Amino acid sequence: MKLLHFADLHLDAPFRWAGPELARRRRQALRDALVRVLDLALELGVDAVLGAGDLYEDERFTPDTVEFVRAAFERVHPLPVYLAPGNHDWFGPQSLYRQASWSPNVHVFTSDRLEPVTLSEGLTLWGAAHLKPAGTVGFLHGFRVDRGGIHLALFHGSERSQPLPAGGEEPHAPFDATEIPAAGLHHAFVGHYHLPRDAPFHTYPGNPAPLVFGEEGVRGAVVAVVGPDGAVRRERHRVATAGLHELTVDVTGCTSAQDVRDRAARLLAGLSGVARLTLKGDLDPRVDLRPADLGDLVPGLDLLPVRMEGLTPAYDLDAIAAEQTVRGQFVRDVMASDLDPELRRRVVVTGLRALDGRSDLEVG
Repeated sequence: MKLLHFADLHLDAPFRWAGPELARRRRQALRDALVRVLDLALELGVDAVLGAGDLYEDERFTPDTVEFVRAAFERVHPLPVYLAPGNHDWFGPQSLYRQASWSPNVHVFTSDRLEPVTLSEGLTLWGAAHLKPAGTVGFLHGFRVDRGGIHLALFHGSERSQPLPAGGEEPHAPFDATEIPAAGLHHAFVGHYHLPRDAPFHTYPGNPAPLVFGEEGVRGAVVAVVGPDGAVRRERHRVATAGLHELTVDVTGCTSAQDVRDRAARLLAGLSGVARLTLKGDLDPRVDLRPADLGDLVPGLDLLPVRMEGLTPAYDLDAIAAEQTVRGQFVRDVMASDLDPELRRRVVVTGLRALDGRSDLEVG
């Protein structure tokens, strides 16, 4: 049995760090990611698609989103799609899951207790749903399979050994990894943590398309092949084409705004999506540089306002060498040495930074 597992798409996410137009483009990127997930399922000939919650954000979804999701899953009919609502897309009276007129291939779990569906002879999928946005108890608590064969689980929950997400969010439907085999389950396909994880008895696929800067790991869709003994072999596939890139440009040694543009352009070449650029280093005070000068570096790449707080003025070595001070004598001695010019520059800048009490002594 070959399954495709995804979770935590968060359709209609607000992207508060972006302006209105950029946020709208990022929300479209989330839709594009779902289309690619389903295209991948068809391309690889999987037997079923598993969605482990937070498909959308309950407080923000629109009628357009309802129709988009309905049509996206209908397009892959008769491929079975199993959906286990999470804490952001919880199954309630007004949820998208109730509003959509699902095609026959879509099965939404609607109980906060694990319920079985048969995937094939001897292979059972147990799924459950969050029925409220918070306070859902662990689905594995007190659960035990009641029949023979191979057993898989699909739900949205917090595995206790992983650190909680930034921001102090409370755990949702918490569980321990050891509860999975203890319940008679061979593997659990879960959502909630955006950090990908392939554990012995459970899998977090990670969010298919980037939501915040600084995300790590291969996120997207997981194709899992379930063997006759219940063992799971996994393969990860990226589905996002437009990323969120956090980049730093060291401008030390640049003598003009064009030099800075050239360095930044080399770093940004080939990227798509959104980039957040930070300039750091010692910049010659004669350089006339403004953040807006870098806004058009890469066509098709959305560049957020450039951050320049990492910049410090470059040292005027001629002026310092004329000083009758300790640092003036230090500069005169180093510049009069027979060191390689590049090494001489590094030595003098490191020394001056140390004399200034700075901690950034390493020179690029």
